[in-house]
Amino acid sequence: MRKAINRPADLALFGAPPLFAEPLHVGRPNTGNRDRLLARINAVLDSRRLTNNGPMVKAFEKALADYLGVRHCVAVCNGTLALEIAIRALNLTGEVIVPSFTFIATAHALQWQQITPVFADIDPLTCNLSPASVESMITPRTSGILGVHVWGRPCAVGALQEIADRRGLKLMFDAAHALGCSHRGRMVGNFGECEILSFHATKFFHTFEGGAIVTNNGELAEKLRLARNFGFRGADNVVCIGTNGKMNEVCAAMGLTGLESIADTIALNRANYERYAARISDVPGLLLMRHDTAERTNYQYVVMQVQEEFGLERDTLLEILHAENVLARRYFYPGCHAMEPYRSLFPDARLSLPHTIALSERVLSFPTGTAVGKKEIDAIGRLLSFVARHSARIRAHRGKRAAEKCSSS
Repeated sequence: MRKAINRPADLALFGAPPLFAEPLHVGRPNTGNRDRLLARINAVLDSRRLTNNGPMVKAFEKALADYLGVRHCVAVCNGTLALEIAIRALNLTGEVIVPSFTFIATAHALQWQQITPVFADIDPLTCNLSPASVESMITPRTSGILGVHVWGRPCAVGALQEIADRRGLKLMFDAAHALGCSHRGRMVGNFGECEILSFHATKFFHTFEGGAIVTNNGELAEKLRLARNFGFRGADNVVCIGTNGKMNEVCAAMGLTGLESIADTIALNRANYERYAARISDVPGLLLMRHDTAERTNYQYVVMQVQEEFGLERDTLLEILHAENVLARRYFYPGCHAMEPYRSLFPDARLSLPHTIALSERVLSFPTGTAVGKKEIDAIGRLLSFVARHSARIRAHRGKRAAEKCSSS
């Protein structure tokens, strides 16, 4: 880590060495206790049972169900396939209402199965699906609602369930961000018909690659288990259409190991979050996403909105950060509605998504987890403070450099 930045010319954007020698990513994989992980992997290798719903997967499913307080956990090979299997098991058809402010997999899981994702707007305060917008998007073709607990902050579960019940719709949730979070004292995983979890390596809890569907509906759980294994019920009896969505034993071993240290991981995330909060408390125009301290949360993401008072646009700040090897991310930009094929299929969708568009142009997610420590967060805080204080000088210096480049060419 190099010396402090005292003037715009000291920024890496203008040719100085970067603040950090190595890139700081938004998330870096956690591996838990390596000795325990390797012992489990060795046990898998010794058993010669590598997949097909082996003992490690069964143990992982039970441990995760117990952690969430749900009746059924169906582990699968990734979170996207978990969405697809759940959508099919719920017999969703026609149109399903989703937020555009989400990772593209949420929409693709529908479109891949010839179901139209209808993009509803978000509540600007919660950043989650707006029940009022959902209600306005319902048509005779609507079969369901797919809510997303963005950044671990639960949706308006009660309002969405009321709409679903009143309009005869299925309600499910993409909870890829929300493992370990609660809503009104109840763990995420217990809402709607089912909830989807992602255990991709970039998540604070992962299984290298994997996912799960959790539900309290036993009949649905049976459909999900059949669907992830080609529809087999027994060795030679296929009773329905299915696919190969099974989690393997080594991934389950990683999951069991990660669950043992999940409290420590969340504690680390929280410490990072609180340090960021302290370091940017006097930086104008940076609004840190807040959590309900009465609920459990995983503090997986450190998200800030870059407001006008900061003095620079979000994307200019992003350029400055990336040049310094702080690899902040724009979550979720530009929104699913502005990506293909949806941009071409629904060219007017943006007209009903003002809050989605506004938020997608302001948000940055910062490095956390094991990717950073106190020194790194303090340095990022000083950088943000410097940029905010000298935003006018930075704009002028940038303009001068651009003019010089044009004249020389």
